Amino acid sequence: MLRPKQMSRVSVTGSKSVMGEVIETVHDLNMVHLSEYDGAWDGFAPGDPVSGADDASEKLVTVRSIQSILDVDEADAGPTRIVTDDALEDELEEIRTEVNTLDDRRDELRDELRAVEDRISTMAPFAALGIDLDLLSGYDSVSVVVGEGKRDAVERALVESDEITAFELYSNEKAIAVVARLEDEASLDDILVGNAFTPLDVPDAEGSPEEYVEELRHRAQQLRSKLNGVESDIESLKLEAAGFLLAAEERLSIDVQKREAPLTFATTENAFVAEGWVPTEHYSSFASALKNAVDDHVEIDELERADYDEDGHAHASEPATSGAGAAATDGGTTMSHGNPPVIQDNPAGTVKPFEALTGVINRPKYTELDPTVILFLTFPAFFGFMIGDLGYGLIYMGLGYLIYSRFENEVVKSLGGIAMWAGGFTALFGILYGEIFGLHQLGEIVWAGHPPIHKGLQPHYAEYASTWLVLSLLLGLAHMTIGYIFGFIDYLSHGVKHAVLEKGSWIVLMAGVWGWIFSHHAADSKPPFMFTVFNGEPFALGFGGFSETVGLAMLGIAGIGLVMLLAGEGAIGLLESLNVVVNVLSYTRIAAVLLAKAGMAFVVNLLVFGAYVHEGEFHLIFFSEHALSEIPAEEVMFAGMLNGSSPTELLLGAIAGLLILVIGHLLVLVLGITSAGLQAVRLEYVEFFGKFYEGGGEKYQPFGYERTYTTED
Repeated sequence: MLRPKQMSRVSVTGSKSVMGEVIETVHDLNMVHLSEYDGAWDGFAPGDPVSGADDASEKLVTVRSIQSILDVDEADAGPTRIVTDDALEDELEEIRTEVNTLDDRRDELRDELRAVEDRISTMAPFAALGIDLDLLSGYDSVSVVVGEGKRDAVERALVESDEITAFELYSNEKAIAVVARLEDEASLDDILVGNAFTPLDVPDAEGSPEEYVEELRHRAQQLRSKLNGVESDIESLKLEAAGFLLAAEERLSIDVQKREAPLTFATTENAFVAEGWVPTEHYSSFASALKNAVDDHVEIDELERADYDEDGHAHASEPATSGAGAAATDGGTTMSHGNPPVIQDNPAGTVKPFEALTGVINRPKYTELDPTVILFLTFPAFFGFMIGDLGYGLIYMGLGYLIYSRFENEVVKSLGGIAMWAGGFTALFGILYGEIFGLHQLGEIVWAGHPPIHKGLQPHYAEYASTWLVLSLLLGLAHMTIGYIFGFIDYLSHGVKHAVLEKGSWIVLMAGVWGWIFSHHAADSKPPFMFTVFNGEPFALGFGGFSETVGLAMLGIAGIGLVMLLAGEGAIGLLESLNVVVNVLSYTRIAAVLLAKAGMAFVVNLLVFGAYVHEGEFHLIFFSEHALSEIPAEEVMFAGMLNGSSPTELLLGAIAGLLILVIGHLLVLVLGITSAGLQAVRLEYVEFFGKFYEGGGEKYQPFGYERTYTTED
């Protein structure tokens, strides 16, 4: 799980006369991640596409264009089918012609409808005025303008203008019409400029504007009817052609893959060399299948088995000593460089979904340890510990299952799987805390009122809050130590000395610093609860801190670690050395979110059910054996909406209380994702990944195709 599947670099060398058969066989096997020839060999050049590649590519573009026009998706697929060459010529052309005709007609109708609707919008002010359109233009002795503006401002401008000898003003809420007699060469538009008046173009039409608008609306209705007819024809064509189009796309995608494969080969006039990576466990079956297909017409070599050194491949197998590839490189065996592709090797259904979290940063390099299994072990536990509620946990599990079962996208399904695991741990810790939606009645039922652990929100159990604070530090130390160990293992490829100075130094420094912090040396400067929470209350585990002698020894160890760090990283190591304290303290956010979420859930229940405090414990009035009137006033925190004294108060309180209960717990549920979820992710990505992880591995993409819509039988 911590390492990817081992990969083998393979080489296939042969005559061009069998290249087509080799391509077909390798494609059907769907297990070789092809390497692209880098042009380094003398006398070799990248191969040319097989005849027909351009035609297949053009048809593929056509099919995808038609699918886009018809809005075809995978849900429209029918049964698998065989797509013949004749169908790709005749049926595809027939569908293309019909689709283009319908699409062009649809565009025409949409454009015309848009123009009519714009004209209707333009006519609205004129219809509101109620003046016939032919009366608004065509005059020699007077000027007419129609526009939008403020009547008072327009009228003032007309009155104050010396260039206007007479005018009439018609207006309503939407438009103003001005008819004016002007001095020679005067412009009515110029007079009204700057007076909050926007002129409108008078439509080129006659008669009543209301009648004209009605005609336009009738035309728009006709166009919509025609457009609906075309849309219906397109939908019918989609139902008829969707299955063929999806199958044709798959067939053409396969054709293009096969025909363009030689572009990655190294070729001469008569020979070719193809290289790629296969999982080592499948090399024998790959070689056997290829031999059975083309007999002895090709030379198959396992050039190397990639180990996990910094370069990504240690030569664990004998290099090829025969074949065109070996000859072309004068003893060398590879036609390209680079690390092997990565196949993460995690159990499906459990660890596999957490690869999506790792992938947010990047796929691990072939040379790196895969942290996915650590994410699987820690992320749900961090999340569940912070929320710790049976009710919330069951909802998270249910939402996760819906996502996992309803979606086909692998990333989305993985998120559903992660949500189920996180919800499961939330429910588990909820049972241990004895809480369901913030209510402690679960503890009464399961644990007879004495659950094994508490969140520490109640004053009576305040020491638990201190315990979780210390526990958060210990979790941080363990989590970060694993990260440094991973980094140490990865750095061993540079040599033991390099690994010790670069990563081992951090482990030594962190152990020394925190060993001193948990010692009684200079105890007066340290919080007392650090030495009590595991030595009495709440957990009698017998650990009350290290002695002063051990503390001084730990300071010496920290000094050794600092010297090692300076030797490995130089002066910058001195500045970064504080990270062993700062990064661990960052884990206290676990305890902080735990108390914050518990407090939010308690406040929601407090508002609805009411609460009082007695002998350091909070009790909800609604579930108490005592009535509100029987509880001393000084102990009541809030009376609660469900504890009214009259029928009216009870009814109104029940309605308001139900709303607050539902909305409040939904808010806590959502904030659980945005706070506990994001904080847990941050601890993984920053504090843990930052100790060793870079990412950037190449995804394994074998040459082949998983058929969905087509069959060869």
